[in-house]
Amino acid sequence: MTTSSFTLGTILITLGVPSIIGYSQTVFPETPPLLQRVANPFKSQGLDIELPDIDDVFGRIRQVSPLANSVINQENNNRGFAGLEENRAGKLKWKRVESNNRATVHQIERLDNFQGLSAPMLRFRSTIEGPCVGEFFGKFILDLKERKKWDAQIKDVYELYPLADTDSANIAMGFGQYGDCSQLGIGYCQTLASMGVTTREQMFLYGLQDFVDGSYVLWGTEMNKKYDHLLPLGERHTRATSHLFTATLTPTSEESFDVEYCLQLDIGGNIPKFLTTPVMIDTVKSLFSTAKSEFGAAGEGGALDIFLHEQSMHDGLADRLMLLVSP
Repeated sequence: MTTSSFTLGTILITLGVPSIIGYSQTVFPETPPLLQRVANPFKSQGLDIELPDIDDVFGRIRQVSPLANSVINQENNNRGFAGLEENRAGKLKWKRVESNNRATVHQIERLDNFQGLSAPMLRFRSTIEGPCVGEFFGKFILDLKERKKWDAQIKDVYELYPLADTDSANIAMGFGQYGDCSQLGIGYCQTLASMGVTTREQMFLYGLQDFVDGSYVLWGTEMNKKYDHLLPLGERHTRATSHLFTATLTPTSEESFDVEYCLQLDIGGNIPKFLTTPVMIDTVKSLFSTAKSEFGAAGEGGALDIFLHEQSMHDGLADRLMLLVSP
């Protein structure tokens, strides 16, 4: 098996029930607090879906991603990895997998048994030349056209239930405690069968948080099994589980940014982790190689250039509409 045979959550993206989907201690409580029921941002779209424990989700993100922790604490000041003060003698015992300052992914680390799960947590670090645009980076996860550029095994990926009312999401998430939520929704992805590995599928919650310093935190977690009725119609497949996904982007200049990408993924079935982990690492490397190429081609008629143009047109139209409805 030389190519990825599973999806990367995300986007990000995933929670579940113990020993089936998600963490050993689920962040989707079976009986959510009353506040979560009242602040259900999906309710306006007719979906009875409570958010997971957001403090728990971001608490875990801050544990495994020093860059995310620094951005959330508003203490990085666009210094990226250079601004981190990491305590490598802490409780989390990361193992160095690769380190090469000249490589696109210049550092890869592995953490075993995070949250008592058998799937390892992997952490990747990269510096990319180009403007820091979190929405575009997210397209590599959720947009099928962009995803196919780096994931040879992807069959389909799309936003199953995107949330239109992000204001309600910010209310439910604590009024800016974790940045401004500019995207939230439920996504679905399915992979191709390959080399004896059957098709996998995922349904995940994803979000994008914007910060005033120009940083972004993408995050995701698998949907709880109790929401399986929201899966698209059709044949069911073995469920892969992204226990946690997060990608933090922070600008270090006008034309470069640092990325810290953390992923804890179980592809399901009985395939040994020592076989799937190298494939996962190679797949994420392919993602970063593609991102480096796409972001580096800004202003040259590439995908990022088209995205920025469309975004500018959309923002301009929104401004004109606001003028029309102003008193």
